[in-house]
Amino acid sequence: MMKKLHSITMLAFVIFACEQKPRTSFEKYFTDQTLRIDYFHTGDANTETVEVDALYTYGSWAGSLVNLVDPLNYGAYYHKIYDEASGELIYSKGFDSYFKEYQTSTPAIDGVAKQFHESAIIPHPQAKIIFALDKRDKNGKLNEVYRTTIDPTQSVAGAKDAEINVFASLDNGDPHVKADILIVGEGYAADDNQKFQDDLKRFTEVFFKAEPCKSYKDRFNIRGVLKASEDSGVDEPRAGIDKNTAVSATFNSMGSERYLLTEDNKALRDIAGHAPYDALYIMVNHSRYGGGGIYNFYCTYTSDNIFSEYLMVHEFGHSFFGLADEYYTSSSAYNDFYPQGYEPAEPNITALLDPENVKWKHLLSDGVELPTPWNKADYDSTSLKWQAERRALNDRIAELKRSNAPTEEIASIEALYDEKVTAEDARVQAFLEGGDFAKKVGAFEGAGYASEGIYRSSPNCIMFTRTDYFCEVCKEAMIDVVETYAQ
Repeated sequence: MMKKLHSITMLAFVIFACEQKPRTSFEKYFTDQTLRIDYFHTGDANTETVEVDALYTYGSWAGSLVNLVDPLNYGAYYHKIYDEASGELIYSKGFDSYFKEYQTSTPAIDGVAKQFHESAIIPHPQAKIIFALDKRDKNGKLNEVYRTTIDPTQSVAGAKDAEINVFASLDNGDPHVKADILIVGEGYAADDNQKFQDDLKRFTEVFFKAEPCKSYKDRFNIRGVLKASEDSGVDEPRAGIDKNTAVSATFNSMGSERYLLTEDNKALRDIAGHAPYDALYIMVNHSRYGGGGIYNFYCTYTSDNIFSEYLMVHEFGHSFFGLADEYYTSSSAYNDFYPQGYEPAEPNITALLDPENVKWKHLLSDGVELPTPWNKADYDSTSLKWQAERRALNDRIAELKRSNAPTEEIASIEALYDEKVTAEDARVQAFLEGGDFAKKVGAFEGAGYASEGIYRSSPNCIMFTRTDYFCEVCKEAMIDVVETYAQ
C-alpha cells in the first residue's frame, strides 16, 4: 500500500511540474509594465554629467520578453540595468543621443556646456536596480560613465491626456513579438486632425515599399498618436518663423538648415507614453525638406515635401536600424564625427582598418579590390558645385520669408529649387547606377560626412542618395534588428 501511494505521489508531482511554465529572466526580474527613467545629460566636448530627473510607470511593456540584453553592439551609449541584489545584468540597450552629437559641435569644442533631457525606456523591475550609462571610446570599448540605484516603487503613474488620440494604422498582434513603431504628429493644429490620419495611412504604406521591410511587414505594428498643436508647421529660425507646437521641433538644429529635431524630450515622451512603442517617428506637418534620425532615440521627417517618402525611410534607417549616413559632400554641424583610427560601430560604414577582415567580408563581390575604385573625383566636383548652389537658393528663400516677401515670390523660388534638385537627383542616379563599379559590394571611399578615410559598402543606397533601395549590407543589418524585437 505504501508503494502504491508513493507512486501516485510521484506521478502527481511529475504532472504538476510539467504544467508549470519555467520562469524566464523577464518573469524573474520584471513585471509586464514600462518604466521610464528621465535624466539630464549635461556637458561640453570633454565633460559630461548625468542626473536622474523623474521615474514614470506606464502600461504594458512593448519590447521583447526574450532579447532583454541588447545583442547588436550599436550606438555610442548603452543603458544598462543590473539587479541590485545579485549584480546580474538584466537589461541593456544601445543608443545615440542629441547630447553626443552636440559634443562634436563647435560650441561644445569651445567649452560651452549644454543640458539635454533623455529617457531610458525599460521593462518595469520588480525590485531595486542599478541604472548605469556606458559610453563607447575611440577603440569601440564601452566604459561606464554613470551609475545609481533606483527604486521602481518611487515611480509615479504616467499622466493620461484626454486631448491625445491614438490611431492603429497596422495591427499585427502582440507588441511583445512585434517591432512597434509609433508616429507622433507634430505641428498638426486642431483643424489638421484628418490630415494627420491621412498622412499616417500614406506613410504606413511608404514604410513597406523597400526591402527588407516589404517582406517583413507582418513583423511590425504601426500606430499614430496626436496631440493637437496651437499652430500648424514648426519653427524656422533662419526665416524668423516661430510656432507653438506639441513637441517644439525646429529646423536649423545644430546650426544645419535641414536638420529638424526637438530638445523637448519630456513633452515627446509624455505624448508617446499613450501607446506601446519600440521606436519613435516624429511626423512634422510641413512642406520644407527636413528631418533627422538618432539611433534608438527618435527620428523626424516632414510630411509634404517632394522627397518626404525618402526622408521617412532614410531617417528611420538611422533611428531604428542603426545605419550611418553614407553621404559626405553635404554640410553638417559635426567636427570629426568619426575620428581617425576609430572603427565606426554602425554596420554599413568602415574605416577599413583591417582590409582582410572588413565587417561585410561575406558579402563582398568576387574579385573586388579594397579599397574599391570608383569615379569619386567626378562625383565630388559636380556634387560640391551643386551643394553651393543649393545653399544659395535656401538662403534666398529664408531671406524672402524673413522680409515678408509676397507669397507668390517665395513660391516661385521654392518651385525653382524643387526643379533643380529633381534634375540633380536624376543626374546622380544615372552616374551611380552606371559604370563598372555599379551594384558591386566593396569598400568605396566617402561616407559618414568624411570624403577620405571612411568607406561605404556599395556605390548607391538609400543611406547615400535619394534612391529607392537599400544596399545588401544595410538590408542584412536591418533584418538583424527586426528579429531582435519580433521573436
